[in-house]
Amino acid sequence: MNPSDISYIINTLYLLFSMTLIIFMVPGFAMLEAGIVRTKNVVTVLTVNTLIYALASIVFLLIGYNLAFGSWEQNSVSKWAFFLFQMAFVGKTINIMSGGVSERTRIIPLMIFALVMAGIIYPLIVNFTWGANLLKGTFLDISSMHDLAGSTVIHSTGGWALLAAILIIGPRKGRYINGKIRVIPASNIPLVVLGALVLWIGWFGFNGGSVGVISSKESADMVALTIMNTNTAGLAGAIIAAIIVYMQYKKFDITMILNGALGGLVAITAGADLFDIYTPILIGGIGGALVVYSISFFDRLHLDDPVGALSVHLVNGVWGTLAVGIFSKEVSLLDQIKGIVEVGVFVFILSYATIYIINKIIRFRADDNEQLEGIDVSECGLEAYPEFKRAF
Repeated sequence: MNPSDISYIINTLYLLFSMTLIIFMVPGFAMLEAGIVRTKNVVTVLTVNTLIYALASIVFLLIGYNLAFGSWEQNSVSKWAFFLFQMAFVGKTINIMSGGVSERTRIIPLMIFALVMAGIIYPLIVNFTWGANLLKGTFLDISSMHDLAGSTVIHSTGGWALLAAILIIGPRKGRYINGKIRVIPASNIPLVVLGALVLWIGWFGFNGGSVGVISSKESADMVALTIMNTNTAGLAGAIIAAIIVYMQYKKFDITMILNGALGGLVAITAGADLFDIYTPILIGGIGGALVVYSISFFDRLHLDDPVGALSVHLVNGVWGTLAVGIFSKEVSLLDQIKGIVEVGVFVFILSYATIYIINKIIRFRADDNEQLEGIDVSECGLEAYPEFKRAF
């Protein structure tokens, strides 16, 4: 066996391992969201997460992958492994959106949007940045934006789609009463913790796998540094969020601490391969602070987001992409800003138009009685905890 074959095999195995870690984020999202929502909506959340993985993966296989990359050919790894790795990403953009509109959204229209996102919107963003680049040579070309694993390409894309959805669908019934914010507590904190920590572990494949190869000493060091920086940013985000929340309320809010960690992880996703071992502390710490303050900001605007996805994914997707231009001498800040703006405008407009049209045909929003009873009954016909009396 020649050395190039050995490298090919090692890189393929690494990509498959990374893909498995990313797929592990599917139950991570499911458990996090199931713990955040009220018990009467848990089955719907679990069903949505399962269908997103199934439908988004199939439509990406049939349509999205070719639109994104234009070709299946690969040199350093198996083309099948490369596809699986890219397929693992696609559902995450929709998970971000679905979690933020949970407890008032019907399954069928949400799945129709998932098909459009996985088959057209997300693949086009990948095409413009990581893929075949239909915009090459034009003023709109954003391929020079550095986004290792998708602070903008994945997280902001999901965040912009979520913002469009919230503006159309509106808040949950009873969330805002006479201009005041009504707190709806999480139903299962252990599930929230489990889901967030599973996502954290999955992030090592998310960012580490995006380095692409591991078959040389140099690439192995790069993978290890990328994963180390990813973890460091998550640690910093959790710590800063805990400090801020305690200073504000003299209490430790575990949901906010976990969101701070996830915010730090989103923020480092664009440039984990570029920084020294200390810069991620600053980037992740700022990410954690942004989560705490932006959750309150969005609530004041009456943008109802049960899981804090706008703050974690949209705000920190933007921050993480900007941070690459600020802290790395190798990347132009203007290129980063251009990429953020172009992706934001494209995704928001296309998502808003798509959701608006779907909503005119099949209403996204469950009616008030369905929300009061719980969407599980009307959408799924069963409940996650039937032996317990549900709290309305």
